[in-house]
Amino acid sequence: MATTGSAQRAGRGGRPDPAVRDRSAGEDRRGADGRDESHAERIDRELMELLNELRIALPGVQFLFAFLLVVPFQQATERATDFQRDVYFVTLVAAVTATALLIAPAAQHRALFRQHDKEDLLRRSNRHAFLGLCVLAIALVAAVVLVVDVLFALPQALVTGGVVAALLGWLWIGSPILQRARGSRTHG
Repeated sequence: MATTGSAQRAGRGGRPDPAVRDRSAGEDRRGADGRDESHAERIDRELMELLNELRIALPGVQFLFAFLLVVPFQQATERATDFQRDVYFVTLVAAVTATALLIAPAAQHRALFRQHDKEDLLRRSNRHAFLGLCVLAIALVAAVVLVVDVLFALPQALVTGGVVAALLGWLWIGSPILQRARGSRTHG
């Protein structure tokens, strides 16, 4: 007899998840991606995948934010131009916002623990993660513009920032959208 993950957990002393049905009920458990899992199991897997992905992004944004916190205390900031101060401000606010958006899924997961609303949490968390990555891209581009402007010149900073923006836009948004469009044409 086939059993679900929750039935197996129950056999190990855990309580079965009421949202997960027994396979013996004749339910077709194959999802669109060919996985043999129930709806609840898919939501659990996707939420864990999202939280694991965020573990990769968070150290980068936290490092950038930490760097930005020490910059004002350097003596060189006295020579900063108004443009450099404005770019610094945008970079700092973008880094804080990206940090908040990227940490939000884990914080909400903890705050909503055992509330049986993982699907809504997954939708919200996916939006937060996507927005967090977009704002992180803004922070990265602004940081590059700031550093290149301080070390070289404004025209070089703007060109370099544009190249970095195009690279991040393509890798993080353009390429996945193109892949999604190709996939929908293949499956549609």
